[in-house]
Amino acid sequence: MSGLEARLEAIVRADPDLMTVLEGVRAEGLNDWLIFSGAVYQSVWNHLTGRPPGHGVKDFDVGYFDEDYSWDAEDAVIRQVAARFEEPLRSRVEVRNQRRVSEWFPQKFGQDWPPVAETAEALERFVAPAFAVGVRLEADDRLTVAAPFGLDDVFAMVIRPNPTRPIAADWDRVVEKLVARWPELRIEGV
Repeated sequence: MSGLEARLEAIVRADPDLMTVLEGVRAEGLNDWLIFSGAVYQSVWNHLTGRPPGHGVKDFDVGYFDEDYSWDAEDAVIRQVAARFEEPLRSRVEVRNQRRVSEWFPQKFGQDWPPVAETAEALERFVAPAFAVGVRLEADDRLTVAAPFGLDDVFAMVIRPNPTRPIAADWDRVVEKLVARWPELRIEGV
C-alpha cells in the first residue's frame, strides 16, 4: 500500500457516514462493487482543509457490475440496498450497475460510453482524475482502493480534465459548485 493509499484509508475510516455505507453495502454482497466519486474525494478534501466529515458530500455513489443490465434487475438492487439504510442515508445512497450505464449515458450526457467489463473500468472515464477514486470494504475489513490515475490530484486538491476523454459538457458548472464548497481547490489544464 502506498503512502497516499494509507492516508486515504485513515480518512475513509474516520468518516462515520462513509463507513456506515461501506459496511451496509458490503453486507448486501453486490458483485464487484465500489463506493466512488464525491463521497471519497470530498472526504479527503474535508480532512485536508479541516472541515468536518461529510461537509459538502451530497451522496454516496455505489457502482457494481452485473451482466444482467435490465432496468428491472438494477431497480431490484437499488431497492435492496436502500432497505439496508435509515434516513437520511437511505436517500443519499445512489446505486448503479456499471454495465448498464452505457444504455443511458449517451442520451443523458451526449457522449459515448461503451460498456465496461468491470466496475473499476468506469473510473477511467470520470471527468477528472481526482474524481476517479473508489473504495470497497472487504469481508476481512481490508479497504481496497481503485484509482486508475493515482491519488496525487486528490491530495493536491487539483481538478483537471481527464486526459483520456473529451471535457464534459457541464465541466464549468461542476467546477463552480466544487470551488464554492472548497475554495482551496486548484483548477488546471482547461
